[in-house]
Amino acid sequence: MTNLVNDVAETVAEHPAQTAISFRDTEISYEGFWHRTGQLAAALRDAGVEPGDRVGVYLPNLPQFVTSYYGVLRAGGAVVPMNPQYKAREISHMLEDSEAKAVVALADLVPFVREVQDDTNVEQIVSVGGDAEGATEFDAFLADEPMETVERDDEDVAAQPYTSGTTGTPKGVILTHRNLGWMSRHAGDVMEEDYGPEDKLLGVLPLFHIYGMTVVMNAGLYNGSTYYPLPEWDAETAMGLIQSEELTIMHGVPAMYNDIINHPNAGDYDFSSLRFVNSGGSSCPVEVINRFEEIFGVELYEGYGLTETSPITHANRPGARRKGSIGQPIPGVDAKIVNEDFEEMPRVEEGPIDEEEVDLDEIVGEVVVSGPNVMKGYHDRPGANEEAFTEVDGKTWFHTEDLGYWDEDDYFYVIDREKHMIVTGGYNVYPREVEELLFEHEDVADAAVVGIPDERRGETVKAFVVPRPDADVTPEEIKEYCLEHMAEYKHPREVEFVEELPRTTTGKVQKFELRERDED
Repeated sequence: MTNLVNDVAETVAEHPAQTAISFRDTEISYEGFWHRTGQLAAALRDAGVEPGDRVGVYLPNLPQFVTSYYGVLRAGGAVVPMNPQYKAREISHMLEDSEAKAVVALADLVPFVREVQDDTNVEQIVSVGGDAEGATEFDAFLADEPMETVERDDEDVAAQPYTSGTTGTPKGVILTHRNLGWMSRHAGDVMEEDYGPEDKLLGVLPLFHIYGMTVVMNAGLYNGSTYYPLPEWDAETAMGLIQSEELTIMHGVPAMYNDIINHPNAGDYDFSSLRFVNSGGSSCPVEVINRFEEIFGVELYEGYGLTETSPITHANRPGARRKGSIGQPIPGVDAKIVNEDFEEMPRVEEGPIDEEEVDLDEIVGEVVVSGPNVMKGYHDRPGANEEAFTEVDGKTWFHTEDLGYWDEDDYFYVIDREKHMIVTGGYNVYPREVEELLFEHEDVADAAVVGIPDERRGETVKAFVVPRPDADVTPEEIKEYCLEHMAEYKHPREVEFVEELPRTTTGKVQKFELRERDED
């Protein structure tokens, strides 16, 4: 069996005194961490959480997130990780769709849960970091004695993170113990040596996101490493922690590395303790990679994956690297580039290519993958599942909806996204969600949202708005309205008023024209 909890339990037995989590001035041993997960599991059981039930974890990177995650799993439940930047309207669907029985939330976020609680199955709210009306404080909620772990099968659900489709409606991604257990074992395959008890991991990637959850937290704990969580991203704090604690592994998104190399005192920090640095979440500019390596003398590798693939499918690694590529498929994962008829596209001799000298239509297709890390499916979305998978020659292939090409050495190159999703600072933003909110504004007659280039984030969100004829509103007021009602990274950083939107005869907004207009 590949039960994720049993894997970590074995690590706890092997390294009970090893530090599992180091947070500010507190060090938590594997034995201590495991005891608290058992106490939380018992408390959840007493609160009515049964095997298979979903439990929301609505926290930033704190030790309580790690405890909650494994406590839910030990109780036999499935974790619904929730972005702590989300507000009530954004968590409502997640809680309703998952039918979560309980939520562990930061005290400041409890009011958002309470606001939507009546429309959900949430019966128990646990607060972290203080008391909150309608919630039980975390330490007070813990049972006196830990419970034994509820056994779960490989194909039972371990986590149900949410991602959005082309309509912007969030979809629950069903990740099993097999999916996450396999990824925990193999996340270290991209390094010269796997994680080990001597490793110290920088915990800057948010744990609600599959990258931080699996590649950092789960893989680190599976291998007996020490996890150093940071609740908020701050380049100077991260650099100081790397130097003072002599951290050995860093995973981040391109915007983080861009912040680091542009920090005025970057050259004063010593990163010599780092033995592996990786970038994911979105494409990392080669210039950022080069500058990072010039300043710190540490190689920065790029990988690729999705929530639906737990996440890693491709990676550059020591001795097998091409800048500009997402790397080769990791061992155990199959991948290829196919056309609309699921026929393999021809490979180039060696990439990356000069896109202006090659007819991309002849080599570009969709990236599809197959492996033990691929999700079981979307929760309660039979139509989406039918579109997401193709059965060929006894294998189940997942459609990533990313476009790219491959070369004869099996390096893959992603050049675009099939849909209009915006990737800003490693976060996915779906235009439809922002557009829906804009249409709720009384002064907005029409609106469309696109991604535009941004030096630090890769892309950022821009809204083209057609105001109502009698409207008395400014672009700044539109931005503030969005910021009030949704996560900060989603709100349009630019708002342009226009008289009308370019549309096809069937009424579809021609977003490519908006992007071209922005470039002019």
